[in-house]
Amino acid sequence: MMHQRLAFIDTLRGIAVLSVVVQHALEVIVREHPTGAYHAILHDAIGYYMNFGRFGVVLFFFVSGFVIPFSFPGSASPVNDFSISRFFRLYPAYWTSIAIGLVTMQAVESKTYPVSQIAANLTMLQSFLEVPHLWDFYWTLTIELLFYVVCIGLFAAGLLSQRLTAVAILVAIALAGTAVAVLVEDRAAWVVMEAGLNLSAMFLGKIVRDTVISGTLRWRHVAVCTALYALFAITLCNSRYGGVYDDNFFYSYSIGGAYVCAALVFIAFAAFGERMAWRPFAFVGVISYSVYLMSPFAMVWVHHYAWLGDEPLGWLAFVAEVVASSIFVSWMTYSLVEKPAIAFGRKLRSDRRTQVVLEPALSRQGASQ
Repeated sequence: MMHQRLAFIDTLRGIAVLSVVVQHALEVIVREHPTGAYHAILHDAIGYYMNFGRFGVVLFFFVSGFVIPFSFPGSASPVNDFSISRFFRLYPAYWTSIAIGLVTMQAVESKTYPVSQIAANLTMLQSFLEVPHLWDFYWTLTIELLFYVVCIGLFAAGLLSQRLTAVAILVAIALAGTAVAVLVEDRAAWVVMEAGLNLSAMFLGKIVRDTVISGTLRWRHVAVCTALYALFAITLCNSRYGGVYDDNFFYSYSIGGAYVCAALVFIAFAAFGERMAWRPFAFVGVISYSVYLMSPFAMVWVHHYAWLGDEPLGWLAFVAEVVASSIFVSWMTYSLVEKPAIAFGRKLRSDRRTQVVLEPALSRQGASQ
């Protein structure tokens, strides 16, 4: 089938990245400003009952699972071409984010970073090098890269297109992760299992695609895998984030609920397909990777120079300013950096001999995911 853009996937990306942006803006209000009688309401909304940031990130993971395993071109060198495509989709915009971030933090907060930390972050492999992220939101890119590596390995072994591969992987991860969360009292083990939970979201995205587009799986596969995924998420988050709520800011309900709600929203969108597409969110979805990378720095500038007051109208204006400025800056970086880089990467790929299945354009995260 010819490559084709799926508007409902872009809509999901738009919902995902706006959820992240709004969460981060509300966190600034709750953490750094007096909210008086509204404190409990705002804090509970984003810290106790639902973490909209994690909800958005997990939606990105589902989209990656829906898209990435089907992005290997039918060419003479599919793994090489896939790697080139992923590199030019991720790295130029990511490097631009680092440059803008360094300038922003120096100009606004007079903050600098060690050269060794910057160099490690330029590779996007800082987690594996045991070097801190320059900014916390980069953690999602590590999961994205890990998923790429897993997909390449499965593709090379001839397993990626096998009917039950994703089902078997998700079941194994979910059962093992749930057992570890219940039986092992080790925070390091929980952190590793959280990476497994994020990967399982991606494989559930593939299972949903195999059901609604490829038709190789049935809804019973989706139901069983979703149930195991939800059990894994709730159990792990209870161990990982349970405890003293006010000290941790986030609680198990907010994180676990984000994982489960993201699954339900994604499955609903996939089930109804293009009927769920909405143009304004789809537009944001097109530039969602840039929004994810640039919005934290747009927020720093807005917070420092355009704060309008410590009251509900001021908070609402701040969120609106952050969203609007993030979209504007990201549209610029998408047009000037991300889109040209993707086009250049296409020129470096080998000639295609066949066309592969539907692949929505701009299969980025988000989130970078």
